[in-house]
Amino acid sequence: MTLYSEFRYPKQMLATQEYDGHLSIHDDSMAENLGFAGAPIEGPTHFSQFVHLLQEQFGDTFFERGCVSAHYQNMVVEGEEVRAFIEPLAPGANHTRIGAEKRDGTPVLTGTASLGPDYGETELDVRRARLKPSEQLVILSELSVGQKGAGNPESVQMAFDQHMGDMYPFSLARKLASITEQHPYYTEEGAIDSPWGRPIIPLEMISVLVQYTSDQARFGAKGPAVGLFAAQEIRMIDGPLFVDRPYLLEREIIALSESRRTESNWILTRVIDAETKALCAEVILNSATMKNSYARYEEEAKALGKALN
Repeated sequence: MTLYSEFRYPKQMLATQEYDGHLSIHDDSMAENLGFAGAPIEGPTHFSQFVHLLQEQFGDTFFERGCVSAHYQNMVVEGEEVRAFIEPLAPGANHTRIGAEKRDGTPVLTGTASLGPDYGETELDVRRARLKPSEQLVILSELSVGQKGAGNPESVQMAFDQHMGDMYPFSLARKLASITEQHPYYTEEGAIDSPWGRPIIPLEMISVLVQYTSDQARFGAKGPAVGLFAAQEIRMIDGPLFVDRPYLLEREIIALSESRRTESNWILTRVIDAETKALCAEVILNSATMKNSYARYEEEAKALGKALN
C-alpha cells in the first residue's frame, strides 16, 4: 500500500537569497519578471516530508545508506499544501518510486528512493542517460564535463546557530523552527535516543551544507542570470551527516545539457569526513539557468553561430 504524509504548508525561507550579487528566483518580483505566479519554495524543502515515510519503509538504516533522487516538476509557493508519498516495496526489493503533490493533485516532484550499497537505477541515472550533448552552450560556455572544483577540497561544517551565507540566509536553528516535518534526530534532546547519540543534519539541509562553499569551485557562468534547481540526488554512503562535524567537499561537473528555455550543469559533490577521510555522501545537483534571464543571450548565441529556437 502506498504510504502518504500529511498535507503540510512548506515555508519560504529564501526571499532574500542572493547569488552572483543579485536576488534569486525565490524573490517575488524576480519570479514575476520571469513569468512565474510567485516565488517558488526551494525543491529540497520537500524532502523533509519523506523522512518519516522512508524510516518506516527502511528503518534507521536509511539515514546511513539511503538515497533520494528527484526531478522537480512544478513549483510550490508559500500557502500551497503539499504531501509526499512512496510506493510499496516489492518483496526483497530496496528500491521504490516516490512523489509529492499539491492538494489539487498537481505533481511537485517525482523520483526514486533506495537503500545502498546497491542503490539500483535512480531517477537521475535515468535522466542523465537521456541527455543529448548540446552543440553550443552560451551561459555555460566556459564549463566542461570532468571539470573539478578549483577549491577541492573545500572545508565545511554546520552548527545550529551558524548563518549559512547569502545563498541560504538562515541557520539550522531557524530552519528547524519552520521545517515542514520535524524529527527528533535533528535536535540535541531527541538525538540522545538515536542510534548515533548526536543530532544529524536534516535531509533537506544537506544541500545547504554542500552549497555553503560552492563559490570556491569557480564554476563560472555568464551573468547576471537566474537559475533554479531542476533535479537533485542525495546518496548517503556512510551516514548520517552530523551537526558540528567537519567535512571536506570535492566537486566535479558530470554533465552539461540544455532545453528550449534553460542551460544546465550537473555537479557531483562528494562529502568526506575531515577526520577519518571516509566518503560519507554524494550529492548531485542539476542546476538550470534560464536563457531569458541573461540579457545578452541572443547576441552571444548569434556570435557563436548557434541556431535560436
